[in-house]
Amino acid sequence: MHIPKPWTLPASDVTSETVFWNRRRFLKSAIAASVGVSTLGLSGCRSSDDSDLDSLAGTRSLKPLSRNPQFTTTELGDRTITPRRLTAEYNNFYEFGGNKSIWKAAQALPTDSWKVEVGGLVKNPQTYDLDDLKRKFPTEERIYRFRCVEAWSMVVPWAGFPMRLLLEDVDPLSRAKFVRFTSYYDSEVVPGPGWRPNSLPWPYTEGLTIEEMANDLAFFATGAYGETLPKQNGAPIRMVMPWKYGFKGAKSIVKIEFVEEQPATYWNSLIPNEYGFVANVNPDKPHPRWSQAQERLVSRGPSFSWETVPTLHYNGYGEFVAHLYG
Repeated sequence: MHIPKPWTLPASDVTSETVFWNRRRFLKSAIAASVGVSTLGLSGCRSSDDSDLDSLAGTRSLKPLSRNPQFTTTELGDRTITPRRLTAEYNNFYEFGGNKSIWKAAQALPTDSWKVEVGGLVKNPQTYDLDDLKRKFPTEERIYRFRCVEAWSMVVPWAGFPMRLLLEDVDPLSRAKFVRFTSYYDSEVVPGPGWRPNSLPWPYTEGLTIEEMANDLAFFATGAYGETLPKQNGAPIRMVMPWKYGFKGAKSIVKIEFVEEQPATYWNSLIPNEYGFVANVNPDKPHPRWSQAQERLVSRGPSFSWETVPTLHYNGYGEFVAHLYG
């Protein structure tokens, strides 16, 4: 008899792409919100209702796309794949604004001729363009839970590759203990959230330990829902750490550095008592301003709605990562 793991997800259970990316406005408008969404199967294709969305402009099909059998839809009845429209139009991307409706502003992100510089304490420093990434690291699909620190959650079918493959390619030195990820920033292009923009710790940076990056769950996403990422979702490449809160997932990465000391990161530098460096999903550790014991799951249905469900330790992925933390 097959007994599903606590982290496995059913085919109907991936969070919509618009709801998935936003934070503060989402909590404020949760009760009053009524946004039309369409349900989406696991085909990886846009539904007919998505075909003319301006928020998905410029995305391209990633087919053929193999699905990792360890992270597909399986028997877990409390989650559904979030409708793509929500994850395309409800986003956090603070470089382009402090609200959840930044997808239009994010279209200013220049993604042509994108390069990712990888260096620091490595034997084989590299500068990858998008063709290099596609050629060296085969793209696969994984369905992951997504948990925002603001206590809302989704389920998203990401496309990309495990971080450990890039780690192995550059071969870190023994002195490398941490990894710093830097997002795109140009003050002439990105307006910031509108409050104290010049005093914020730009560019957006995030960090992991070497052991976290090497874990099989750690993922670089280059697409979602069977297509390349929309700009507002962190195109053309972003971090996905399903056992951590969503702010750990730096978007639009341009630089990766292997370093000896724990690097400063954006939110931890800005509000350290609210945003820790490790930031693992933990129902027993409340945020200073709200409980983390439960979360609002974006629910299935013809309209935008919420379902309150218990928060799982490590977002349900403890089998993979609990050993990293003693």
